[in-house]
Amino acid sequence: MNTLAELMQRYADSQNLYDLEGIKETGLDGVWFYRSSKGNSRRPFVYQSGIIVLGQGHKNIHIGTTPVRYGPDDYLVVGVPMPLECEAIAINNEPLYGISIDISAALLQKLVKKLEAHGFSNVVEKPAQCGLKSVRMNDAMLDACKRLMNALCDELDVAMLGDMLLEEIVYRALVSESGHVLFELAYQEGAYARVAKALNRVHQAYHEPLNVQVLAEEANMSLSAFHQAFRNVTLESPLQYIKKVRLNKARELIQLEGRRVNDAARLVGYSSPSQFSREYKRHFNETPRATKIP
Repeated sequence: MNTLAELMQRYADSQNLYDLEGIKETGLDGVWFYRSSKGNSRRPFVYQSGIIVLGQGHKNIHIGTTPVRYGPDDYLVVGVPMPLECEAIAINNEPLYGISIDISAALLQKLVKKLEAHGFSNVVEKPAQCGLKSVRMNDAMLDACKRLMNALCDELDVAMLGDMLLEEIVYRALVSESGHVLFELAYQEGAYARVAKALNRVHQAYHEPLNVQVLAEEANMSLSAFHQAFRNVTLESPLQYIKKVRLNKARELIQLEGRRVNDAARLVGYSSPSQFSREYKRHFNETPRATKIP
């Protein structure tokens, strides 16, 4: 039987993705394929919420003071977008392969309601825990991921089976030991879901003059309660989080869209180009002008 890495290689071959460096959306909405020929040194990233599975290679994630390592024997459950630093390691000069799965709020709530109707709950006693967890890959999740990769190689299979396979993978994540990271998002009045709502505001309106009071009001929480819950989930203060989101977006604008430095600064909400350049260099260890366009 093929390994997950072999199935990902087969998919890359079927889509002529020999030169892909980064991610590309597949034929199934919300599922992204990842390939990196050599990996990368430790650098800042923003991981979007969802499920991330590596078929080949390893990654070391640094979030706050908490290191997380994952590879083919694990998968990541990411409840909210997380600014972090990531090192990607290619093993034996073989490329890294992976998939990233977005999870819609509608699907999450549908599955949680169904689980609860059958008497299952996965909510921890202490709410608003860190929004990223590494989970040991079990046989059921591995089998579902393999069937998804097989389906992605065939347009008809994607059309007929894709949504069901996606639903199964999210279900497997929900009932895992770290499923509470996703489970609690379905509870709109819980602290975790309230912080997630504020984070969505940051990612949609990073160019606006955001402050902690605005985000606390978005979460319908007192300032002190919001500060504590926010740090529990993201391991960052709200202002640190906003800054990292803006800087990562600016890097995308410069590197992927070829924007000028001053334009990128303005588009992500900086009124002072010099302050932007200082904070950019501190975050990425290079000046904005040194950021290369591929």
